[in-house]
Amino acid sequence: MAIETVIQYLEQFGVADKVMEFSESSATVSLAAAAVGCEEGRIAKTLSFLVDEKAILIVAAGDVKIDNAKYKARFSTKAKMLSAEQLLTMVGHPIGGVCPFAVPEDVAVYLDDSLKRFPLVYPACGTANSAIGLTLKELETCSRAKGWVDVCKLKDA
Repeated sequence: MAIETVIQYLEQFGVADKVMEFSESSATVSLAAAAVGCEEGRIAKTLSFLVDEKAILIVAAGDVKIDNAKYKARFSTKAKMLSAEQLLTMVGHPIGGVCPFAVPEDVAVYLDDSLKRFPLVYPACGTANSAIGLTLKELETCSRAKGWVDVCKLKDA
């Protein structure tokens, strides 16, 4: 999905002017943190999973990973990430640019509690060289999140 689609989607929330496009890649957490100029935890990575044959997205802090036990307790299934092909067909964004914006209505978006440590976070905007700085309330609104979940743990834990 083109960044233009995400920008157009974000216009309804009055935040489209905050979208940043970089000349360098921001496809990974470390690259995105370098491009934005922030710590890795503030990068709001969007992880995609298959639950009951439907895609779900979990937006989490860049310095955490899925805790399989917490995930299974919350979603009653093992964490199974979408393939690159499933991601494009079910969510509409490519690897490296996955974001919780302008996704099909049947894709549920959840925000992980790991983000609550930061007043401002930076999710991608549909491409591997974009980001937007949003408050947690803006992220919650713009992503049309179904709610907050606790399914992650710090990478070092």
